[in-house]
Amino acid sequence: MIQLKNLERSYKTAAGQTWVLRRINLEIREGEFITIMGPSGAGKSSLLNVLALLDDAWAGEYWFREEAVHEMKRKQRSELAKKNIGMVFQSYHLLDDLTVRENIDLPLSYKDVPRGQRQSMVADTLDRFQIVAKKDLFPSQLSGGQQQLVGIARAVIHKPPLLLADEPTGNLHSSQAKEIMDLFRELNQQGTTIVQVTHSEANAAYGSRIIQLHDGWMVSDTANPAATKGTEVFSQ
Repeated sequence: MIQLKNLERSYKTAAGQTWVLRRINLEIREGEFITIMGPSGAGKSSLLNVLALLDDAWAGEYWFREEAVHEMKRKQRSELAKKNIGMVFQSYHLLDDLTVRENIDLPLSYKDVPRGQRQSMVADTLDRFQIVAKKDLFPSQLSGGQQQLVGIARAVIHKPPLLLADEPTGNLHSSQAKEIMDLFRELNQQGTTIVQVTHSEANAAYGSRIIQLHDGWMVSDTANPAATKGTEVFSQ
């Protein structure tokens, strides 16, 4: 599904250039459930934002289903993301001026789903996530955990081929977290490719492959140990 070749990301600071991703070579196959782990500042969220096509300021090659993303214009990348990618953000990213129902409905509007079908899908999703009573509230009227549920519901309602999740259960209590991870496993079994960033060993156990980042380098990959660098890279 995805190939990254020598992908790098850096920021210019007063002290010079700060690297957050270094020479990332990664292949993500259709139907995989991948976990990205590593200490704070390792580059996990940065990598997820690149995969989600939310960040354009990277160098290298990015192939999505054999399409050269690195050669696309911003509008083309945006259309590709809307049709193919669902994203669960650590900080929710709900639209403040839309109700819960409208936030969840948003991805369907990008896919030209008929109005009647959209209403039915939103109703089913509200029920599935047990937030029917919150449908007419705005994000500011919800708790952090409720906003997280709405964000997850919005990400999965249009059944995207690729689901990206940044600490998806960070604001949920344990029983809710298990329900969400069980949902992710169910979606994966139905064919959705999932990449999650998490510090949780329990969440990582739901996936079949773990990638470790450290200081922007990919230092281990359980699917391909020989393709990653060892700790010697940190001195380069």
